[in-house]
Amino acid sequence: MIEARSTRLRGVLAPVVTPFHTNLDVNVVEFVLHCKWLLENGAGLAIFGTNSEANSLSVAERIRLTNTLLEAGLPASSMMPGTGTSSLVDTVLLTRHAVDAGAAGVLMVPPFFYKNISDDGLFAYYAEVIERVGDARLSLYLYNIPALSGVPITLELIERLIKRYPGTIAGVKDSSGDWGNTKAMIDVFALDGLDIFPASEALLSAALPLGAAGCISATANVNPRNIALLCERWQHEDAPSLQDKVTRIRKVFEAVPMIPAMKRVIAHGMDDREWLTVRPPIEQLKQDDSAALIEALSTAGFEFAHLRHRLVD
Repeated sequence: MIEARSTRLRGVLAPVVTPFHTNLDVNVVEFVLHCKWLLENGAGLAIFGTNSEANSLSVAERIRLTNTLLEAGLPASSMMPGTGTSSLVDTVLLTRHAVDAGAAGVLMVPPFFYKNISDDGLFAYYAEVIERVGDARLSLYLYNIPALSGVPITLELIERLIKRYPGTIAGVKDSSGDWGNTKAMIDVFALDGLDIFPASEALLSAALPLGAAGCISATANVNPRNIALLCERWQHEDAPSLQDKVTRIRKVFEAVPMIPAMKRVIAHGMDDREWLTVRPPIEQLKQDDSAALIEALSTAGFEFAHLRHRLVD
């Protein structure tokens, strides 16, 4: 479950999928409803992450959607907006807005257009953002996703940033896909107070006993309750069965493109085809892949019915 800002976010967070109308405008009503449903089912809101199609959203859209959630009464303390872009100026703008809104933290991917960037270059980037925001309330979570960004965040870089900004660097989301790397981050930094979040619930039983904070997982968009329960009960006797259940479902999604797959499942559960919409260049799942996905999830014991328990206010 999500703890108060004073103790930072822990447990499961969802990189919230962004619903679109068929004309590709953001479906704001569904976005708010989905965020409310996630909170009700034990997940925090890592809005504007990779699986939110964040890099297909404008700065203005991200700011407007954050404000809309706040106006709808969703607590800022449950939010960890993604604010990283390839533009230093845009990153500062988004980060300052998140801090002013009272967000529990920000998740910041490194600038991802230029490749073969040194640790010195990345340090300068993050330092410049922190200095320009200039706010002691900033809790910055580094986002390591080298397969997509092409820019790895090394342990050496994290060490340098902690030493320079010990009250600001709050943690890391590790989407490296390498358990050895995730474990090293936990082993090296968790005792120093950093919150390390693996990117998959399949790793929770291994990561939580070592001191991980939880996970920030795409599939929390469709399976939040079970993942949150595992985060709460990882020391109980039913933890192995909970881990097996969430891992089975996670592996089904890993076999297909994650973003359109999650939207396909929500569309199926909600009986709302508009949820299928993705912004180009991402494509919807092919019909055969969609059918196979629904069948595989049914076999894995996925509970489609729980997606239907959402009503428009």
